[in-house]
Amino acid sequence: MKFLPKKYRLVAILAGSVLLFVILLGRLSWLQLVKGEELSQMASGIRVKDEVLKPVRGTIYDRNRNELVTSVPVNSVIADPSIIGDPAKEAARIAPLLDMKTGEIMKKLTSKGQYVLLKNNVDADTTDSLKKLGINGLFFEEKSRRSFRQPGMAAHMLGFVGLDNEGLNGLEKSFDKELRGVTGTLLIETDAQGRQLPQTVSRRIPPVPGSDLVLTMDQSIQFFVERELDRVVQENSPSRAVIMVADPKTGEILAMGTRPTFDPENWNKYPQSIWDKNPATLYNYEPGSTFKIITAAAALEEGVVKETDRFYDPGYIQVKGGKIYCWDRSGHGAESFAEGVANSCNPVYIQVGLKIGREKLYRYINGFGFGQSTGIDLPWEEKGVVKTKEKVTELDLATISIGQSVSVTPVQMLRALCAVANGGRLMQLHLVKSVNSSDGKVVKYFEPESDRQVISEATSRQLSKLLQKVVLEGTGKSAFVEGYRVAGKTGTAQVPEHGGYAQGRYVASFAGFAPADDPRIAVLVMVAEPKGGKYYGSEVAAPAFQAVARDTLRYLRVPEDPALPVPKDYIKETNPAPVPVASTKRVVPNVVGFPLDDALQALKTAGFYGRLEGKQGSVSEQKPPGGTILDRGGTVLIKVSPASTTGLKDQVVVPDLRGMTVKKAGMLLEEVGLNLNPYGSGLAARQSPAPGTKLSRNSTVIVEFVPPRG
Repeated sequence: MKFLPKKYRLVAILAGSVLLFVILLGRLSWLQLVKGEELSQMASGIRVKDEVLKPVRGTIYDRNRNELVTSVPVNSVIADPSIIGDPAKEAARIAPLLDMKTGEIMKKLTSKGQYVLLKNNVDADTTDSLKKLGINGLFFEEKSRRSFRQPGMAAHMLGFVGLDNEGLNGLEKSFDKELRGVTGTLLIETDAQGRQLPQTVSRRIPPVPGSDLVLTMDQSIQFFVERELDRVVQENSPSRAVIMVADPKTGEILAMGTRPTFDPENWNKYPQSIWDKNPATLYNYEPGSTFKIITAAAALEEGVVKETDRFYDPGYIQVKGGKIYCWDRSGHGAESFAEGVANSCNPVYIQVGLKIGREKLYRYINGFGFGQSTGIDLPWEEKGVVKTKEKVTELDLATISIGQSVSVTPVQMLRALCAVANGGRLMQLHLVKSVNSSDGKVVKYFEPESDRQVISEATSRQLSKLLQKVVLEGTGKSAFVEGYRVAGKTGTAQVPEHGGYAQGRYVASFAGFAPADDPRIAVLVMVAEPKGGKYYGSEVAAPAFQAVARDTLRYLRVPEDPALPVPKDYIKETNPAPVPVASTKRVVPNVVGFPLDDALQALKTAGFYGRLEGKQGSVSEQKPPGGTILDRGGTVLIKVSPASTTGLKDQVVVPDLRGMTVKKAGMLLEEVGLNLNPYGSGLAARQSPAPGTKLSRNSTVIVEFVPPRG
């Protein structure tokens, strides 16, 4: 085989090298000049990490700026199984801290993929403990969760959020856009492992925190409502119940309570039928005699009846197509219209309704807002059921006049009641007073809004006097509040079923306002399908109205008039005795918020020993918590924190005052920087806000005192 001469070989190598260089240069030029921009963007996309910065969701306050719902920082714990060294060992270390089974953690750590969620909503202390383990492949995503300061209070009204912090129900949904804020962005250059490259510049667009809501609700009045709902449920076991309180002059909802209720922080642990249906806005029911308020208002406004007009009730009335009985089948005999109102006499109202006529009565039914949405600040609302006017027969007109053959929602009934109370103006009901930015500036303020004048002020005053007689002389005596003029109406209606009425199923209600001559509150109580034998509105709903109205009026410091008349045979309400505790066991008192000396004394009085963590200040934490049943002589660990280290010098924790005298409760509250608003006498039985709530200094705590048993 012949080889080229050496010089030719060198020329060939040189020519080949030059050609290769030209090709490479051309390729590089093409990449740089033609594809350069595209490739640069691709490289940046791989190198630059774009993180979404989630904003803090806004806080919801009551009208007095007490926190109802806020956001607290939490973490999601993430694992990358591909770099977990010893899954069995690490699972055993992680599981106790996350309160999970070791096998469950082990299964996740041995799964495929590089991103496995171990647990959501992990608090800061647990996160710190996990970080101290130093496990390679364990990561943490900062998030936040909603914290309800009074779990279960006004649950349907406040609503709840999902895992992504999006409002799913209640005000959380209605005002989701305002509460959620605006997301931010963080751009950083990272290496192949996702770590930020040194000496690189990050670009941060900060998130905008969500706006805060200031509600029309008053936490203390809501406490009265929740308390009475609990009593109603305990005594009557209804399928559902609603109590609402409003300012009739402004349409502001001061309280809205419902049963059954749920814990908004754990809403997904309850049946959907509970958390998805707010009975205040979604429950249609025949109102029965409370609807007679509308019939009376129409009759008086149209001048078709006078208070002195005479009627006769034999216990029933014959109307085309059927006989309609009075609730008192023995009949009321001869009576005036005013007496018929006090007696809630069906034949009187039916005669008046027929005299008003279909056209005029429907004008007032529509005028008072029935068959229409109220527009309240909640996501879903039923309109009630009002028959088409043209299809209404004489028998229909008769039954509508007494609150049958028509369905309403509790919010519709409350709105109409407010119009009767305030001089005839149909107000827009609302739950939100203002939307404020995170720095406290008012973004939007909701002014009271009147939709229309339904009846005249003169008719409103006249009807108010008639409804006062219902409470003083008629079916509403159980709603009487000593020291105040109360106007109202009881209601007892059967539950419709299959074109007729269900046997033994009723809706008891009471609608009233006080003081009748200058109303500060309008209250609706609706109890559906009570059990246990009692079902009349006078037995089930009126007593709840009395308790809520009494405590609310006193809380609002509305002056009492002891010279006002009282119903015949009126007996003052007796307070229920506290439930005794077995002598061998004791209930651990809640001493969170107590100054150290008072906490130790409270534990000693209850029969326990206190073991300290800290030297001076107030109790910030205790184990076991208040309410735990413990053997007498047991030890309670109390953690004491100096006020100066809490970072909340303007806030204090409300102590548990139950079982204290007025004097002792007052002294303790004064010591921690709060004021006492007592009612009743004896020992503290209930309080609002609840123990453990954080309040601004000089805030007021309402405490109900009851006589000690025996």
